[in-house]
Amino acid sequence: MSENINTLLKVLADPSRRAIFERLCRGGEMTVVALTEHAGISQPAVSKHLGVLKRAGLVHDRQDGRKTHYSPLPVALAPLTNWAAEMARFWEARFDDLEDLLKRTDQ
Repeated sequence: MSENINTLLKVLADPSRRAIFERLCRGGEMTVVALTEHAGISQPAVSKHLGVLKRAGLVHDRQDGRKTHYSPLPVALAPLTNWAAEMARFWEARFDDLEDLLKRTDQ
């Protein structure tokens, strides 16, 4: 597994970070204040999680005066989704092989 995939899995393993990223994906660009309103954690904690998401390439920030706006970069999930698709193909092939074996042993 590549280092990039490991990083993405580690970053998204945290439920708070994952919720923040999902909220940005569903709602688009938001400020830290807007993200904090429904996060159930403090503003400094939200900011810390956003920093981790930014370092992983999952979010982009934009300054507008004193406010920072964050937007998701879901394309950064491509290595993870590609890996998951590869694993799905691998297991589908294994199950097909098992099904063929079982059919042969039943004859």
